[in-house]
Amino acid sequence: MWERSFDARLHSWATLRSQIQTVSLDQALAGINQWWFRSPWTAYYLHWDDIEKWPDPWQLLEDNMFCSVARGLGILYTIVLIDRPDLQSAELLEVGGDNLVVIHGEKYILNWDRDQIVNINLTAKPGRRRISQQQLKKRIQ
Repeated sequence: MWERSFDARLHSWATLRSQIQTVSLDQALAGINQWWFRSPWTAYYLHWDDIEKWPDPWQLLEDNMFCSVARGLGILYTIVLIDRPDLQSAELLEVGGDNLVVIHGEKYILNWDRDQIVNINLTAKPGRRRISQQQLKKRIQ
């Protein structure tokens, strides 16, 4: 269940980040993906054309509106803030109308399915737009 208040969402998100520090990579990614898929769905909130105006992670949680782009951004922010050595190559990509978080050269794909970390062939659908983990780190430091 998604937390109703900002303080409760913030606490739940902090707990998630703490818990996934010590589990396997697969468990960490599944936990992140499932946590963000609990967020309330909104058809349109963020758009790639407004990338410079995207909210920081705390504002994203406070706004509490999650389209596919916003949920992917939340997933990527989570990866950025936990800063695990085995999670240093994450990107948010716009791919054929989907907004996917890819890790380790598309070995792991989040924001596709609630219950699975999938590995699909994206080479047939090259990403049009992207933002990397390193770019997000610069924005929130």
